[in-house]
Amino acid sequence: PKKSETAEGLAQEVQRLRGELEYQSRFAESLQYFLERISSTDAEKTYLAILTNSQELLHAERVSLLVFNEATNELTVKAAVGLTTEVSEVSPMHLGEGISGAALQSGRPTIVADLEAAGITPAPPERRYKTKSFISYPIMIGGRKIGILNLTDKSGGGPYDLVDASLLEIIAPQVALALERAEWQEKANQYQLMSITDPLTALPNRRYLEERLTEEVNRSKRYEYAMSFLMIDIDDFKLYNDRNGHQAGDVALQITAHALKGSLRSADVASRYGGEEFCILLPQTSLTEALVIAERIRERIEHTSYPHAKTQPLGAVTISLGVAAFSPFVNTGEQIIWAADRALYDAKSQGKNKIAFYQDAFLRTPKPNERG
Repeated sequence: PKKSETAEGLAQEVQRLRGELEYQSRFAESLQYFLERISSTDAEKTYLAILTNSQELLHAERVSLLVFNEATNELTVKAAVGLTTEVSEVSPMHLGEGISGAALQSGRPTIVADLEAAGITPAPPERRYKTKSFISYPIMIGGRKIGILNLTDKSGGGPYDLVDASLLEIIAPQVALALERAEWQEKANQYQLMSITDPLTALPNRRYLEERLTEEVNRSKRYEYAMSFLMIDIDDFKLYNDRNGHQAGDVALQITAHALKGSLRSADVASRYGGEEFCILLPQTSLTEALVIAERIRERIEHTSYPHAKTQPLGAVTISLGVAAFSPFVNTGEQIIWAADRALYDAKSQGKNKIAFYQDAFLRTPKPNERG
């Protein structure tokens, strides 16, 4: 061969190698970017990051992520990009059901260049898929089934192939770890919620209340915000239990909790303090405003329907309320709870179904015109 032809061939080979190196460099950068973006400890952010980055890496217009629940043996869509239906409207599928379920059951990816050629019934027209090609890729860790990543409608209209499957094979282990981490985070969040929630009434419990109260006290000190606190007790609740049984008592507590929640503003926090006692934290609320709220709650409970209300001494289920306000002399969580409890005791001693308030060393029952 002539020297010119040899030189030209060498130049072409160098150009090809340079192109491959540039591609590998870009891919390495994209992969690193992918791994960084799916490292969130927030489950929802992890799901979305997996979707958007898979979409970019494999040039897919539509991507969906399904996570496997071992307890129910079902796959549930956790997130999707480009679907014509809401994720919440997509029904779970059993392992082995449909293309995704079959792919996860086998542990092998399903790569389809043409649905019809593969003998698969196309999706309904209303879903508006642009191509007939897709990948359904199982995500697994050591044989444990984690989920499925589905990609379709490749940009440019081309089919998915083994090259795309190879890319997924590279990222799949990291996706699996990210999904496992997200799963554990969701469980941790559920346990955290359980630890601060009263199981009977579904209200926050005393632990959560005390944490929030400390936060609001600090905020009131720092910004000189008003803050008030209500301590609430169901009148003659022991008598209600004795006459009607503890199950009826539990129902009464649930009805009361529901009524309290319905009386709150968005920033207020109602909690079950213990037994038949409830508390309500009222951020940025003056004593005068708190008394108006307390009266509204008192009236609401008095007129709420309870199954055995007529058995009570007052002919209805009623509550007594103690109100305390943040002040220079009542300025810690413990002091506010103590002050509200003192006021509650005073309300009880006044004949029940009453409101009393405590501010500094001033303890009394408000006059009717002070209740609003």
